[in-house]
Amino acid sequence: MKNSKVLKMAVLSMLVALGVVISPILRVEGMCPMAHFINIVCSVLLGPWYSLLCAALIGVIRMALMGIPPLALTGAVFGAFLSGVFYRLSKGRLIFAVLGEVIGTGIVGAIVSYPVMTFLWGKEGLSWLFYIPSFTAGTLIGGSIAFVFLRKLADNGMLAKMQASLGSHAYADKRSVLSTALTIAAFGAIAFVVIEILMNIFMLEGDVWQYIAYGSLGAFAAAAVVYFIVKKAGREKAVDK
Repeated sequence: MKNSKVLKMAVLSMLVALGVVISPILRVEGMCPMAHFINIVCSVLLGPWYSLLCAALIGVIRMALMGIPPLALTGAVFGAFLSGVFYRLSKGRLIFAVLGEVIGTGIVGAIVSYPVMTFLWGKEGLSWLFYIPSFTAGTLIGGSIAFVFLRKLADNGMLAKMQASLGSHAYADKRSVLSTALTIAAFGAIAFVVIEILMNIFMLEGDVWQYIAYGSLGAFAAAAVVYFIVKKAGREKAVDK
């Protein structure tokens, strides 16, 4: 028990350090995808309370050393906690860890950021919904990366082993062919939403961006259908043998 607590603190420290180092990647004000990646990984490995602490420590360090506004906290702590809560309530479904991050940061954190940035930071021209598009885009990008990373760990059995060694809740892998196909299709929807949001944020114009957005949606949908058909056919052949 004591060893697992020490190991948890060691992993927490590494995730905090990693979060501070990689947070500048793809970052613009109101969007920090890699912070959400760390939130979800920490939630799955250590649980909601450790994830909350991790997000808070990363936010404070970024504010102190990098001059980041309070968005470093409001755009991280709510999603970090809800990611861990959703993961445990769903009995270990990784997609729910991502969903908790999206709701906690993309909606709750975005709304809370308005009064904080307006009244404490003195920024003008904001509204209650101002940060929702950028926060949501950031969580979808970081969440997608985290999902793929954790999915690979779950597939080879490493995720459950890591959770067990840390003394965290370990869950049986409940993935099915249909759920995986739906997840692939969902990534197409996520890519579409992210591209549309980024077009609005950075004022990207031209039909090419619409083609990319719809092309991503169609490509992932087609990949999901092909995956489902191939895997189903493979399992039916295995049963027949």
